[in-house]
Amino acid sequence: MQSAWLALVVSILAVTPTLAESPHSNGEGFIYLPAQEVPFEGSQQGGAQRAVIFGDPSKPGVYVIRVKFPPGVHSNPHFHSEDRHAVVISGTWWNGTGEDISFAKARPVKAGSYVFHPAGKVHWDGAGEEEAIIQITGIGPVTTTPAGPSNVHPADWPAPK
Repeated sequence: MQSAWLALVVSILAVTPTLAESPHSNGEGFIYLPAQEVPFEGSQQGGAQRAVIFGDPSKPGVYVIRVKFPPGVHSNPHFHSEDRHAVVISGTWWNGTGEDISFAKARPVKAGSYVFHPAGKVHWDGAGEEEAIIQITGIGPVTTTPAGPSNVHPADWPAPK
């Protein structure tokens, strides 16, 4: 356990010099990032967007990302190589487990709620009729592996209005 904490501290310190140069830094290592300036990039699976807030999920150490799911957009079944901790920032985030996607079986998770996704467990998630923004924290490197059919869009999943 002590070695895990030591690795965590070392990984944070390794990232700190880069963060000190951030335009959102106060010059003392603190970072202030207004919600409207979160750097969401590109389009992921089905139209979701991702922003790396801290660290790098592909490298060793702590990372924080945000994922924005537009209305009606969801991921296909997948799993991650490491545990992930998620907090719903806004909207309602719909979660399901296993390889079969069904909005009727999804669990609605409202803003302010926490979800733990254990490593290796198949799940899928997304937005219903409203946009959902999620903040995810984990320790990298982390990989995402598809599980089950791809490009699935079940008829019972709400379409964007």
